[in-house]
Amino acid sequence: MNQKIRFFRSIQFKIALIFALLILITLEIVGAYFVRQLEQQNLDTFKQQVQLPTYVTNSITKDLANPDVSAGNKDIKKILEDVSNSSITEIRVIDSKGTIRGSSDFNNQTVVGQKTTDATIKQVLYTPKTFEKKIYDESNDKRYYVSIVPLVNTSGNATTTVGVTYVKANLENLYSNINDITVIFVTASLFAAILVLLITIVISRAITRPIDEMKKQTIRISRGDYSGKVRVYSNDELGQLADAVNNLSVRVEEAQESSEAERRRLDSVLSHMTDGVIATDRRGNVIIMNEAASTLLDQNEDDSIGKSILDILDLRNQYTLRDLLENQDEIMIDLSDVEHEQILNAYFSLIQRESGFISGLVCVLHDVTEQQKIERERESFVSNVSHELRTPLTSMKSYIEALNDGAWKDPEVAPGFLKVTQNETERMMRMINDLLNLSRMDSGTSKLELELVNLNELFGYVLDRFDMMINTDDGTGKKYTIKRDFTKRDLWVELDTDKIVQVIDNIMNNAIKYSPDGGEITCRLLETHKHVILSISDEGLGVPKKDLTHIFDRFFRVDKARSRAQGGTGLGLAISKEVIEMHKGKIWLDSSEGKGSTFYISLPYESYEEDLWDEIE
Repeated sequence: MNQKIRFFRSIQFKIALIFALLILITLEIVGAYFVRQLEQQNLDTFKQQVQLPTYVTNSITKDLANPDVSAGNKDIKKILEDVSNSSITEIRVIDSKGTIRGSSDFNNQTVVGQKTTDATIKQVLYTPKTFEKKIYDESNDKRYYVSIVPLVNTSGNATTTVGVTYVKANLENLYSNINDITVIFVTASLFAAILVLLITIVISRAITRPIDEMKKQTIRISRGDYSGKVRVYSNDELGQLADAVNNLSVRVEEAQESSEAERRRLDSVLSHMTDGVIATDRRGNVIIMNEAASTLLDQNEDDSIGKSILDILDLRNQYTLRDLLENQDEIMIDLSDVEHEQILNAYFSLIQRESGFISGLVCVLHDVTEQQKIERERESFVSNVSHELRTPLTSMKSYIEALNDGAWKDPEVAPGFLKVTQNETERMMRMINDLLNLSRMDSGTSKLELELVNLNELFGYVLDRFDMMINTDDGTGKKYTIKRDFTKRDLWVELDTDKIVQVIDNIMNNAIKYSPDGGEITCRLLETHKHVILSISDEGLGVPKKDLTHIFDRFFRVDKARSRAQGGTGLGLAISKEVIEMHKGKIWLDSSEGKGSTFYISLPYESYEEDLWDEIE
């Protein structure tokens, strides 16, 4: 942009050239007029100089009128010899018959007495009018002035043309002087033009210097550099223009800073918004997309610029751009696929000027995936609770109605009916207690009673209880074996004993319920760098792969009929997950259908030195 301009293309040279051309044109016009007038005046003066005096022409006229031709010729010759004019080359006297009567050229006296062949002389004889002309003699390359003047003899009232005088004068000296004067004039003109050109360059430089500084300042302004100032050389128009450029620089800098601050503020707002924002032009092509929108749509921001918002949001088959412009209602966009669930709520708003012209569209994207999931879970929860409560209540109602109808009187039937009613009541109580526990955990009102516990002993204690249950006939008729694989080192972990025991009980109960007769339940306890891991493996039917992700959902059962038959509420694993997460740990399941299942529990662990523990004790 700031290219160096050659001198011959600069405005400085152009101003100097214009002034020089004006001077040259003026001098040429004046010179042409001057030379023309000089030539005319010198020629008029020359004509007067070569004009024969009146007494000479009168004498020649008398000699031509003399009847004695010989005497007249002698007199004419003598008269011509007496004419002393260096400018005159030749003078001839011709009578009315066209006979040359005399010549001043001594080298050309042979023409005397001969008839003239000059048609111009004959014309002057017939029409007694003076004739003048300039001729060019190619033989000697000279210019001559020729004057033919009629000689008239007046006798009484009658005038008679008795002859003419033919005067030939050399013009070379005249034009030589004119040429010398012209050369002097041209030289002076060129010198004046050069002098004017130099003076004009100096003057134009004084004019163009502030213009050049203003140009450089405007270039710096265009590049964002507002530090320079244009020097004010005078108080004329250029000085006022320089002041205006300086003021413009300040105003543009202030406007740029304000605009940049607003842009940074807008970028900061857009960057830190949790909602996605997309702005388009009036054709619906994306011009702005913040990072949140790029993340929500899983699209690169740079690749999305310039694309239609209908393609970005995958709405082309459902809506047109006019639909989005005319109806700014929210649109639910489902971008879910096999791998993950993604539901967005899109709010559209017009970018509209005060005149009403629509220059674009703004779309705000809000991720409602979790809300939709919670809503579905709430609906499923209500449905499951209603279903789980309706089954025992229906059963209780039937038995109570039977008892009310008289079955209580039958000593064989009544105890069984009351036993079923009692079992269903206890089942509902367990379910309500589990729901209350989950509610406390969700609301954060359930607190952990943390204490430092030897996890080896705690795990062993729980397993000892199950050994006793297995060895005692529980009515199922099944035999189980519990295998222990613990680390030899005691692991002291900070945890809530009651809640961890509840988790282990839930998992062990599931392992026993779903293990076949003669099955082996393997319980392991091991230590990693910062965690302790408990695992409980059974040899049951396992969990299908499609159900692994839902195993910790509330009221979820793999075998619903069998679970209800064994009195399960479907909330045990959900409670276990909540308890483990409250301990900053993780719980997960590894299962193959038909080969058994393994539950893993990982809890945070910090190793304690034995001697340090002894000192504390």
